[in-house]
Amino acid sequence: MKTSKAKPRSPLKLKRFDAAEHLHSPEDCSAYLAAIMEEPGVDEKLIAAALGNIARAKGMMQVARDSGVAREALYRALSPHGNPTFGTILKVSKALGLKLSWHAE
Repeated sequence: MKTSKAKPRSPLKLKRFDAAEHLHSPEDCSAYLAAIMEEPGVDEKLIAAALGNIARAKGMMQVARDSGVAREALYRALSPHGNPTFGTILKVSKALGLKLSWHAE
């Protein structure tokens, strides 16, 4: 019986996942933010980063114009290490066409 040697496989090439590439409509953005809010242990850093992903999907320059917040400040505030003020969250949410709401548990 003849056995053949298997050719070595080339390393698997993975592309880094970027949520902004998948957020095409206001409904996508709303569903994404709702899913983030449902995560156990969600914190302000995760919410800020999610808003940053949505802002990048829309275009950071446009969000800066619409919110009245400098583009550089948005990149800093809406990064995973950012610490945006509640005022910034409200301005960005409005610029993104998103509305905050609270519900009793």
